[in-house]
Amino acid sequence: MAKLFLVRHGQSQWNLENRFTGWQDVDITELGQQEARQAGLALANEPIDIAYTSTLIRAQHTLSIILHEMGDPPIPIVIDAALNERGYGKLEGLNKAETAEKYGSEQVHIWRRSFDVPPPGGESLKDTYERVIPYYERFIAPKLKEGKNVLVVAHGNSLRALIMFLEHLSPEQILEREIATGQPIKYQIEE
Repeated sequence: MAKLFLVRHGQSQWNLENRFTGWQDVDITELGQQEARQAGLALANEPIDIAYTSTLIRAQHTLSIILHEMGDPPIPIVIDAALNERGYGKLEGLNKAETAEKYGSEQVHIWRRSFDVPPPGGESLKDTYERVIPYYERFIAPKLKEGKNVLVVAHGNSLRALIMFLEHLSPEQILEREIATGQPIKYQIEE
């Protein structure tokens, strides 16, 4: 039986500033580094065979701190844009509260929390799902089937898409799911 560990990157600078981050390459804060260290300590006794992360620095930096806390196991690290955060398009960089004032809180809530309505020029959670799940099935699931333990360090929405798939959640159910920064989520994967 293999284990799959999912970790959302530690707090980023734009999380702290309440800004839409999406595909912008923003690093983690000091608190984000602490969260990553805590995640590494929580996973210290778990054997990891391979790690996957996105192309964005906040996920890669988090992964590197986690692995350091785990004693820097000599494992392959795979970096792929398929695991990147949901693209927020024209909202990226904007303050969420100011955006709600400009477009109305109801519209911003729809952009952020509906399953299939994308923000202007961005991706919906459904779009993100359609990017993440084929990648998971093609590259990550086969490793789990081989009995390998896998660590994925990614983003709130790319991980929500994966959790939706793994737990067979409806669009309504996944919209209620929050994923804390730096908190490992563990799955036992049966053959």
